[in-house]
Amino acid sequence: MATSHTWALFLGVVLLASAAMGAAPRKPVPVPFGRNYVPTWAFDHIKYYNGGSQIQLYLDKYTGTGFQSKGSYLFGHFSMDIKLVPGDSAGTVTAFYLSSQNSEHDEIDFEFLGNRTGQPYILQTNVFTGGKGDREQRIYLWFDPTSSYHSYSVLWNMYQIVFFVDSVPIRVFKNSKDLGLKFPFNQPMKLYSSLWNADDWATRGGLEKTDWSKAPFVASYQGFHIDGCEASVEAKFCATQGKRWWDQKEFQDLDAFQYRRLQWVRSRYTIYNYCTDRKRYPTMSPECKRDRDI
Repeated sequence: MATSHTWALFLGVVLLASAAMGAAPRKPVPVPFGRNYVPTWAFDHIKYYNGGSQIQLYLDKYTGTGFQSKGSYLFGHFSMDIKLVPGDSAGTVTAFYLSSQNSEHDEIDFEFLGNRTGQPYILQTNVFTGGKGDREQRIYLWFDPTSSYHSYSVLWNMYQIVFFVDSVPIRVFKNSKDLGLKFPFNQPMKLYSSLWNADDWATRGGLEKTDWSKAPFVASYQGFHIDGCEASVEAKFCATQGKRWWDQKEFQDLDAFQYRRLQWVRSRYTIYNYCTDRKRYPTMSPECKRDRDI
């Protein structure tokens, strides 16, 4: 069995190679919280540090808290550096997601499901289109997400939605309109993040409850990168569509190396994929039959 040092070296080499070989999104430019975001609720549960370049969200038995982007966006690259709640985080959820404003909403989700001390965090992703979700995938992370900041980002264009963890693609949702599936393309979305109590479902299906003696629970943030086409809520298209860097050919699909990275995540760390859940979905979804992300 490889030592932790050997494994760290291997992963470092792989990630460097991925950055060199893959069509990775542009490196996020860190900006202060107030440049792109505003608090949405429980303002006193958000703490600011280093001139607003870092913040912390607090959850106690009275309330959690959250924030949202000032603007709405149609396509782009969106990134957040997060250090998750350490220790016994069972029952808590830290979320980072995009969501439109109407009833048949579109949504692109990162949800980090807390766990008892010593147990790994679960990262759940989901995609809603036209108000329909039920496309959950769950993975374990290959590092401790509570000990330092890690980058979680979304690349969204007319061709695909890609979820990245530290530049490693962990999920792809392709535009499959030719299969009759809706794809988020004409509803601007805001970005949101929150820390909240969900002990009715988050940890072992609700079996593990939040231990309020461990409160307050704290999630830390920095980065606050947004590079998107800003649009009004009523807009149906991006005025610069086809002209931005994320529309170019190299970002319309993953390359072969990135697909190998994705397969690495699938084979080692995926613990649930709706595409392979024949109990919930006896008939495989059309996108799952065609897509290489299974």
